[in-house]
Amino acid sequence: MRRWSVAARLLAASWLLVILMLPAAGALLSWAFNASVTAAFDERLKAVLNVLTVAVRTDIDGRLDLARSIGDPRFEQVFSGWYWQVSDADGPILVSRSLWDERLPVPSSADSGATTATSVSGPRGHGLRIVRRDVQLPGYREPITLMVAGPVGELDGELAGFRRLLIVSLSGLGALLLVLPALQIRWGLAPLRQIGRHLKEVEVGRRKHLDDDLPRELGALARAMNAVLDRDRQLIERGRGAAGNLAHAIKTPLTVVKTLLAQVPAPQRERLASEVERIDEAVRHHLARASAAGTAAFAGQVHVAEALRPVTDGLARMGARRGVGLRVDIDPGLRVSVDPQDLQEVVGNLLENAMRWADTEVILRTLPSGSQVVILVEDDGPGMSEPDRRAALDRGKRLDTERSQSGLGLDIVQDLVSLYDGRLELGAAASGGLSVRVALPNRASADSG
Repeated sequence: MRRWSVAARLLAASWLLVILMLPAAGALLSWAFNASVTAAFDERLKAVLNVLTVAVRTDIDGRLDLARSIGDPRFEQVFSGWYWQVSDADGPILVSRSLWDERLPVPSSADSGATTATSVSGPRGHGLRIVRRDVQLPGYREPITLMVAGPVGELDGELAGFRRLLIVSLSGLGALLLVLPALQIRWGLAPLRQIGRHLKEVEVGRRKHLDDDLPRELGALARAMNAVLDRDRQLIERGRGAAGNLAHAIKTPLTVVKTLLAQVPAPQRERLASEVERIDEAVRHHLARASAAGTAAFAGQVHVAEALRPVTDGLARMGARRGVGLRVDIDPGLRVSVDPQDLQEVVGNLLENAMRWADTEVILRTLPSGSQVVILVEDDGPGMSEPDRRAALDRGKRLDTERSQSGLGLDIVQDLVSLYDGRLELGAAASGGLSVRVALPNRASADSG
């Protein structure tokens, strides 16, 4: 399973928090508002209940009566939803005109003087909020129950309005909180993306160091990475220098030994010459690998045509002396992230070998191939069979074992190509000779795309 990026992790965490917390906050606010509105509604009903309590009296005959009107016209409108009722143990005694021929259900009893509130179903099935109080009036035979009711619809209307406002507000806030973290994360991680881009540019050779004009923490990281890059370059240069010095140090003794071979008796001379040649090839093999190692990491962009011009000019003159022509077809704008010397080493070796085997012509050309740079070397010589081509690649045999005792072997070419994550293929040319295809990844092109 592919690992999530840092930005994706941070964004997912912030979004998860928003998705979980906003509904919880909305539910909590809705509950708090519901409790607050219900309490306020109950207080309004209690205020009317207090007026009713003061208005109820006992007349000279011991019957209940109202000393004055409640003073709210809603209690006079039939089935308005606003009702009051006075009851004793035998049932309702006094009721508001708004009840008409209906009566309020009497909730369970409470302690004398205590006020309770409850929700019930009233006339015509409408929901009511009722407050009740049991009192004992002077001169009346038993406690009476006073009740005032109001329509739950008004309460529900306020709650519904608040919920709509809450949903709209939290939805807007949620959308904002989903977008802002993305912008915040993008801005916060911008220095890391800059480091990533600069590392790519270092890799393809467009810059040598990372920019350390960054936030304090990342600036220190960039400077540390620049120090590592500098040390690596120094080590690579030292290694290549040491390889060159070693080559010069060994070249002279080998030349002397080859000269002295002429003085060796003939029976031993051929064997000694063969062994000296093996030593020479082994030394050149490993020195070439040592001098090439590490160059791919810091290879800059080079023009293929310009880098290969010295090689093609020299080999064209050499081929002309043998009657072999060299046809070059290279895109003048083609660039590749390869060390120029390595590119010359690979193509020069392949061209030299092709000219040794060609009858009349060698072709060097480049092919368009998307994110790759493809170099094709073809000759019109005898070519190689399919088994021989496979064996040459499998065992790293020399391409020129029969005609030449000098030059890099195919294994050196393969090593150089593999340093740049490239691919080497052998095939049959249209002319019947050998076709060598070298494909090198064009990292700069892939990055820009």
